[in-house]
Amino acid sequence: MTGTTDSGTTGGRPKEIEAAWVLTLAAVAGQAVVWVLGSFVVDPTGLDDLTSVSGADTAARQLALSGGVLAVVLVGWLAVAVKMRAGRGWARAVLGVAGVLCLAGTATDFSMSGTGPAAWPLLACLPDLLTAAAAVPMFLPAARTHFQPRPHRA
Repeated sequence: MTGTTDSGTTGGRPKEIEAAWVLTLAAVAGQAVVWVLGSFVVDPTGLDDLTSVSGADTAARQLALSGGVLAVVLVGWLAVAVKMRAGRGWARAVLGVAGVLCLAGTATDFSMSGTGPAAWPLLACLPDLLTAAAAVPMFLPAARTHFQPRPHRA
């Protein structure tokens, strides 16, 4: 049940909020893909590096822990994005700060890119760039009305 009004809204939300939502979903999916590729596909893989340093059993445990932490972070990220989409100002602020931090991290990552395919650093930073891009539409003037202060419940 979506409709378009003169203010550029879709289903009661400004199109800027929907754009931020889609970019956030793409960033979350991209983060998971980059982790899998970095851990198991792109040479030298994270698994290979960990195995050479710690042995196969420890490497498997470390990757399982890393994957578990990533899953928890991604679920939390999606939960905050759902709240942002629902119009919670605090969620917009959290995602905005995450966007700025990801952009800063991306700027410093290029100087530390190691071995691997030439395109790997660009692919690896794509989720961070999507996160930064998702923050932009949330702060555009047309999206501000979506984040109006709500009266406190008694």
